[in-house]
Amino acid sequence: MVKLRARCLLLGDAAVGKTALSHMFHNDGTLFQKNYSMVSTFRQKILELYLIDSAGKQTLVEACEKMWGELSMLCLVFDLTSEQSFVNCSYWMERVRAHCQGLHIPGILVGNKSDLTARREVQASVAQEWAQSRGMEYHETSAKEKENCDALLLSLAQTFHSLYQERRSAIQNLSPG
Repeated sequence: MVKLRARCLLLGDAAVGKTALSHMFHNDGTLFQKNYSMVSTFRQKILELYLIDSAGKQTLVEACEKMWGELSMLCLVFDLTSEQSFVNCSYWMERVRAHCQGLHIPGILVGNKSDLTARREVQASVAQEWAQSRGMEYHETSAKEKENCDALLLSLAQTFHSLYQERRSAIQNLSPG
């Protein structure tokens, strides 16, 4: 039996809900913590999906980048009630590209806080277009209301499985037949 391990970086501005999503994953949606400390955390589950919850504060970004290591996937999170957090997704993508030395890292874009509909600043169609132009899937979630968190994790697992299959095929094609 082959044991697969994926390192997925949760990245985005401070207070967009990265840690809340990480907690939903780790605790099977049973706990929504209202207060968080601004640090990087590392969570693992039997699925062997390692979530690296990176700090979004500019003062901590460089220190956290050292913990990113070799990434399998990216989960780029923004706040649907903050257009600036969406605009900053381009900045975060550039940080990942620089860290990964230009290698393509598959990922998904997540608009969090979908429960705050009256305060929404980013339309789904705009985020969807942005994600598609970068080869990413797009999901909207509410960690607080536990909406679509499972779909997000399933998408991450499927993305990693596809990546594994591609790499496996490439390796098999290299071996003499």
